[in-house]
Amino acid sequence: MIQTKDIQNDYPRPHLAREKWTNLNGEWEFAFDDHNQGVKDRWYMDKDYDLKIQVPFVYQCQRSGIHDTKQHPVVWYRKTLDSGTCEGRTILHFGAVDYKADVWVNGQHVGSHEGGHVPFSFEITEALLDGENAIVVRAEDYPFNLDLPRGKQFWKERSESIFYTPSTGIWQTVWLENLGQAFVEKVHLTPDLDSKAILMEYTISDTIHRLERIGGRTFGRKSQEGLKLGVTISLRGKIFVKDLMDLGTTKGKRTFYLDQGITLDWNSNEQWTWSPDRPVLFDMYLELYSGDQLVDEVKTYFGMRKVSIKDGVFLLNNHPFYQKLILDQGYWEESLLTPPDDQALIKDIELAKAMGFNGARKHQKIEDPRFLYHADRLGFLVWGEMANAYTYTKEYVPRMMAEWTQMIDRDYSHPSIVAWTPLNESWGVENIMNCKDQQAHAASMYYLTKSLDQTRPVISNDGWEHAKTDLVTIHDYDASKDILKGRYKDVETALSVRPAGKTIMASGWDYEGQPLLVTEFGGISFAKSDWEGWGYSSAVNDDDFLARYEAVVSGLLESPAIQGFCYTQLTDVEQEINGLLTYDRKPKVDLAKIRKINEGK
Repeated sequence: MIQTKDIQNDYPRPHLAREKWTNLNGEWEFAFDDHNQGVKDRWYMDKDYDLKIQVPFVYQCQRSGIHDTKQHPVVWYRKTLDSGTCEGRTILHFGAVDYKADVWVNGQHVGSHEGGHVPFSFEITEALLDGENAIVVRAEDYPFNLDLPRGKQFWKERSESIFYTPSTGIWQTVWLENLGQAFVEKVHLTPDLDSKAILMEYTISDTIHRLERIGGRTFGRKSQEGLKLGVTISLRGKIFVKDLMDLGTTKGKRTFYLDQGITLDWNSNEQWTWSPDRPVLFDMYLELYSGDQLVDEVKTYFGMRKVSIKDGVFLLNNHPFYQKLILDQGYWEESLLTPPDDQALIKDIELAKAMGFNGARKHQKIEDPRFLYHADRLGFLVWGEMANAYTYTKEYVPRMMAEWTQMIDRDYSHPSIVAWTPLNESWGVENIMNCKDQQAHAASMYYLTKSLDQTRPVISNDGWEHAKTDLVTIHDYDASKDILKGRYKDVETALSVRPAGKTIMASGWDYEGQPLLVTEFGGISFAKSDWEGWGYSSAVNDDDFLARYEAVVSGLLESPAIQGFCYTQLTDVEQEINGLLTYDRKPKVDLAKIRKINEGK
């Protein structure tokens, strides 16, 4: 299993990990291109880059070594490496580059990618030379383009209201892998708790293949002869499955049953199920053979857990489950969207759990995969959420769908993720109440998600104006316990609430008995640092804050209609001081007192 160390050294893709890889984080040459002359002047060939930057930190943050918050829409990076680090098929990986990236190796353009929050890779084998090699990246952001998925990144130079400092360029790990002619490219793992089984879907990258054509039609790629995949599944050193599969094609699936010959009682002991209280993870080892030769070896893992809704009740592992979530913006004072190190991710989860929260709604951000790994490992529920745009155009729709599907593809196998949230508070679909095209978009995002993942609920439009949805979620920042209890005394009354003047369901869409959750509330401002800012209500001292916190939390816990909540928020962020922690992660009040309130005591 992957160990936790500094983010500069940790393997960046925990769900498909290899022992051998080369981390390219650290110092790169860097240049601003404010007049957009770099391509014309062939900066990818010969350019004196006048700055240095610490990748993967964006130039706007302190950790980059630059800390320039002015808008520079086009930036360039350059790094050299020796050919000794490049053997076999060399794959260049980027965790995320905001927003559009072009990449050259030794002056040869190897690829482009659009989408600021998801990973991409290019094979650069043919572009490499003996001796020194130069990797050049041109990143282009669009600060004033509001149909661009951007989340909380503000389009002005100074952040304000609920928006924060933007990020431009590389903001997640850059790394190399040296692989053989055939390797494991992708694995998706789907647990079936009721059958005590795991479905593995795999993709093999194989440069020696042929197309299988019958009657003029192409039916798929046929793998090279003799390609086999060894699968070993274990838990705490005990082997449950050991299999060697003959691969007929480069894509396939196999179901493995985990209870054969096992005497443990799943139903009474639940020793194998994943939950926040028992985050049990199975290890899976994959070995790819070409004939008798081992050509690739990867490690992954999975959790046996089930998310479902029955008779209007949210269930985890077939039992009713009350979600106590914290809104987590995923920002850090010195590094913005990029976690300063791996321990920072762990600390956020551990502090949230210490306060009695069992999960987080990662708000308007596709988070680093290592956060999800630690959520899997520590037992912490996550709602996966898209970074939204703010205006609806013909260009907006394919951009949203492309990044959203790439996010689901990347994060599908994480047991911690229990819900998908493509839209929030009608951002990007500001006229969804009555506009049929925007309603169709919300419904299409729902069905698109369901076409890729039938195992998790999908929230249509978190907060209000829902179209097709599995959970009905409401944002309510009222500070009065009596008002909250009155609003949520029953389902009918809850559905009549008008948060921010909006209706719960969009026009033409009816409530269908879905579970109700209040997924933004509280937001009590409390100054406990040098930061000045705002919140949705204000506390003057510790006792006042705890009284206000108890009022809003107990108002929901005592509601018979509400099945979960998400408190705003984990930390202060820039001008917002409504966190339970300061921006540098110091608790504002005794964590045990927050936990006691969250437990209803």
